[in-house]
Amino acid sequence: MELDLAGAELRAVLNRLRRAQGQISGVIRMIEEGRDCEEVVTQLAAASRALDRAGFAIIATGLQQCLTDIEDGRKTDQDRDQMRARLEKLFLSLA
Repeated sequence: MELDLAGAELRAVLNRLRRAQGQISGVIRMIEEGRDCEEVVTQLAAASRALDRAGFAIIATGLQQCLTDIEDGRKTDQDRDQMRARLEKLFLSLA
């Protein structure tokens, strides 16, 4: 499955990933500084949520592309079933 994110979708995913990157850098700094465990875990959870949301956005875009291909007749029943299985596996990898 090829990733084809357009305009606003791509910007939204990249923004989430950059936010997570900043949060992870913050977690590393907090650990190096010996900060409170609760603060570190809270920041780590926020980074994890940002990564999950980016993953779900990518999967949703893939699903939309797949549906468009099906509606346009570019996918056979076998292609559709294979794509469904792949998207389900991706979705479950984030669950």
